[in-house]
Amino acid sequence: MNNRLKVGVVGVGHLGRHHARILADHPDVELVGVVDSNLDRAAEIAAKHGSRAYDDPLDLVDQVDAISIAVPTILHESVATPFLDRGIAALIEKPLATDADAGRRLVELARNRGAILQVGHIERFNPIWTSIERIPHRPKFIAAERLGLYTFRSTDIGIVHDLMIHDIDLVLSTTSAKVVSVEALGVRVLSEHEDIANARIRFADGLVAELSASRVNPSAVRAMRLWGVEGFVSVDFAARKGTIIRPSERLRRGELALDLEGLDVARPADVKERVFGRVLEVEEIEADRATEPLALELADFVSAVRSGSRPKVTGEDALRALELAELVVAAIRAHRWDGTDEGPIGPFSLPDEQPRPIADLAGPHFWKIPAALRKPSNHQTT
Repeated sequence: MNNRLKVGVVGVGHLGRHHARILADHPDVELVGVVDSNLDRAAEIAAKHGSRAYDDPLDLVDQVDAISIAVPTILHESVATPFLDRGIAALIEKPLATDADAGRRLVELARNRGAILQVGHIERFNPIWTSIERIPHRPKFIAAERLGLYTFRSTDIGIVHDLMIHDIDLVLSTTSAKVVSVEALGVRVLSEHEDIANARIRFADGLVAELSASRVNPSAVRAMRLWGVEGFVSVDFAARKGTIIRPSERLRRGELALDLEGLDVARPADVKERVFGRVLEVEEIEADRATEPLALELADFVSAVRSGSRPKVTGEDALRALELAELVVAAIRAHRWDGTDEGPIGPFSLPDEQPRPIADLAGPHFWKIPAALRKPSNHQTT
């Protein structure tokens, strides 16, 4: 008797094709169909995995127990609604929807129909994050950078909903406190939305998060630092490495102070050896690099559907992240570059560029000093 979960995938482009691959290989899943607006692409993916190809998601509604949706964000609500309305479990790639109102409709529909709704905030499944989660830690300051090249994907949304929302979700997973204030700024570079953004978010429990994101960076960075009374944690999501620095037990009990006797403070290596290891404990963590986070995410989805358990990232979790992302975007659009209502405001109206550096001006100065007042540098010739 075949009791495998019947699952379909809608959208088999850059990311969705991996959904299809992983689900097809899952022992408890039968991949009954893949859907794409490009039927040739759907047929190619279906042929690889012994499935059937469609160009209309509605063709799967009567065939599946669960659906995985990896289409552009602007289509999330329209694609997911018919499945959730039938009580069919859905995994939707992040962000949940284009805006919080649409996200609330999806969450309420899933709740009313008793359907499991999971959202693809994949960094929750990164092995280095799950390693860090096991450590008792109450961060009070979190700084994150998520930078990358322009991929020409996800251009229907800005950088806040595209990349920063990963870190928004991670921050929210550490606290249940309400947001007190949001300050943010961002600029448009290549798309019709903000492509670079920075946000500072304060929570009612004293947590402060400073998040930076860019999709026009020459190199990729996915890093986070967390400070709390228990110590400091540094995380590199790409390398799946982390560093934990804690006060030693003797320092916590007040039995150990920083002893400077015989220490040559002019030698950084000596200071490092004395402080890190004796006064402060340092632990390096390297997480499994072979495990694919998307495979863990999809396995969690399949397990939740089969057992009726709560998925790791629920629709409610994703809605909370989406609501905070909207606050960040609103703050970006209200940012006054010159500090006045009369000056440029928001990511599309920037201050006038400063003049280029003057060729014969010594030093890293961008402003003009009258020649009569300029003192010759020792490096200048006469």
